[in-house]
Amino acid sequence: MSSYTEYNVNGAYFRGPHYSKSQPSRPTRDPKQTNAYLVGSGIASLAAAVHLIRDAKVPTSQIHILESSPVPGGSMDGAGNSETGYILRGGRMLNFSYLCTYDLLSRVPSLTDPKKTVKQEIDEFNAIPAHKTNAHARLVAKGPSGPEIMDVTRMELNNKERLDLIKLAEESEKSLGLKRISECFTPEFFDTKFWYMWDTMFAFEPWHSAVEFKRYLHRFVQEFPRINSLAGVDRTPYNQYDSIILPIETYLKAQGVEFRYDTKVTSLSFSPDDLITAHEIHFASSKSGATGLIHVQEHDIVFVTLGSMTAASSIGSNTKPPKPLPSPEMGLRAPDGAWQLWSSLANPEVNPHYEQFGNPANFYSRVEESNWLSFTTTLHSPEFLERIEKFSGNKSGTGALMTFKDSAWLMSIVVPHQPHFINQAEGTEVFWGYGLFPSKGGDFVRKPMSECSGEEIFQELLGHLNFPSELANGVITIPCMLPYITSQFLTRKAGDRPEVLPKGSRNLALLGQYVEVPKDTVFTVEYSVRSAQMAVHEFMGTKHKPKDIYMGEHNVKVLVDALRILLT
Repeated sequence: MSSYTEYNVNGAYFRGPHYSKSQPSRPTRDPKQTNAYLVGSGIASLAAAVHLIRDAKVPTSQIHILESSPVPGGSMDGAGNSETGYILRGGRMLNFSYLCTYDLLSRVPSLTDPKKTVKQEIDEFNAIPAHKTNAHARLVAKGPSGPEIMDVTRMELNNKERLDLIKLAEESEKSLGLKRISECFTPEFFDTKFWYMWDTMFAFEPWHSAVEFKRYLHRFVQEFPRINSLAGVDRTPYNQYDSIILPIETYLKAQGVEFRYDTKVTSLSFSPDDLITAHEIHFASSKSGATGLIHVQEHDIVFVTLGSMTAASSIGSNTKPPKPLPSPEMGLRAPDGAWQLWSSLANPEVNPHYEQFGNPANFYSRVEESNWLSFTTTLHSPEFLERIEKFSGNKSGTGALMTFKDSAWLMSIVVPHQPHFINQAEGTEVFWGYGLFPSKGGDFVRKPMSECSGEEIFQELLGHLNFPSELANGVITIPCMLPYITSQFLTRKAGDRPEVLPKGSRNLALLGQYVEVPKDTVFTVEYSVRSAQMAVHEFMGTKHKPKDIYMGEHNVKVLVDALRILLT
C-alpha cells in the first residue's frame, strides 16, 4: 500500500493509496469460518459491518457489534421530542470528496424508499434548488447600531499571511512536528475573515496542530472559492442520525447482524507470541456490571474503535448548565469505556505489544485544549426563524453556518431544513449551534458559556442578533459540554496515533478518529469510514478496495481558483 496513483474523474483529480497486483493484501480468510467482533457501534464499526456483508461475504449471523450504550451511532447521535426538546451533540459536513462515505451509503437502502439507496436520497435532496447551500450571512459583526453582515467576497489577507499559508502547506509533517497553528502565523492572521470562516467551518483553534491544519489545506483546497458561501456542503434530509445511522442499523438488523447493546468491552487478551493475536474479549454489562468473556477463534477478526470525541459529554437543560470539565482521571473512567479500553491496549504492564497502540493520554489528558460547547434549540413558534430568514436572506437549510465574529464565545449557529428529525412534531422547529470559547464570559450574559443554562445561551444569541428577549418564551435550549470534541486536532508526535493494522497483527484492526490514515483528515465521517474499509479489505482480501483520497490540488483549475480567492 505504499505506491500511489493519480487519475481524473469528472474533472477532479484523485491521489491515494494504490493497491496493485504486485502488492497483494493479506491472506484471504474463509468468510464462512470468520466471526467478526466489532467493538463500538459508531460509523466506523457500522461501515465495517456493511462491507463485511457486501464485499467480504461474511454470513450476517457471524457479525457481532458490541456497544456500551443502548443505541448505535457513537458521536453521530440525535434524540428528543417537541415537549422536552431535541438534542444533537454535534453536526458534520458532507462533501463530494468523501468517496469512501458515499461508497458506503450507496450500499444501504433508504428508510423511506427501499428502492433507493441512502446516497441516492442525499443526492436527490441536494438537487432540489430550494435546498442548495449558499450562505448570505456567513460572518456577522457587531456594528454601531446592531449586527451587520460582513462582506466576505474578499479574504483581505496581506502578502505575509498569504505566504505563511503557502509555506505551511508546503512544509513537511515531520518538520512541523509539534508546532501549533499559532506558531506559524502572526497574531493578526487570527483576526482575518479567512481564519474566522476556516476555523468555524472545521472547528480549528490556534493551539491545535499545525500538521492537521496543513492536511485540511490540502484536503479541502477545492472549498477555498466557496468558503464564504459553503456551497460545497452536502446536506442530509434529516439530522445525520436519522438519515445515516438509523438506515444502516435498520439494514444490518434486517440482514441478521447481532447488536449487543449495554455491553462495554473492558480489555483484550493476546496470545503469548511475537505477533499480535487477540484471543479473548473481556466485557461487562453497562447496566449490572456482570462480566463476560468471548473466545476469539483462529479465523475470527476483531475491530476496535479507539477513543471517543464525545466521551464524558455532559448535557444540561434549559434551566441548568452542563457539568464542569472532567479531570483526565474522570475522563478515563467515562461510562462508555472508550478511553479506558485504549489505555489498557497501550499499557506496557498488561500488553506486551503496547508500542503498536499509540499514546491515548496525549488525547484524553488535555481537555482545556479540546473542549467546546454545543446547544440545540427547539422552537414552538415560527417567529425566530422568520426573523433569521429576514436578517440573513437565507431560508432554513440554505444558510449553513452563521458565525458571530465578535462573540466572546465565538458562537455559530446552523439552521437546517425543517423538519430536522423524523419524529419532529408539526409546528416545531430546531436549530443547532456551538461556541468555541466556552470558558470566556458572554457579551450579554456576563458569565462563561460553560456555566450557562440553555435559556441563558439563547438570550446571549438574541443579544447578538438584536432580537427582542420575548422571543425566548416557550423556547427550549439544551446545552452540551464536549470535553474531547477536538482532541483529534491536538498536537501529537509520530506514533501517538496507531496504524489501522498494527505491525504484526494477525486479527486485530483499529478504527476511527484516532488511528493514522496518511493524508486524510480527522474530524470527518470520511476518516472513520476509510479506516473501516481499509481493515475489511486487508483482513478479508476483498476485490473491492477503498477509493483513493481526493486531492484537488492535482487539478490545475482547483489550484487557480483557490489562489484567486486568497489574492482577493
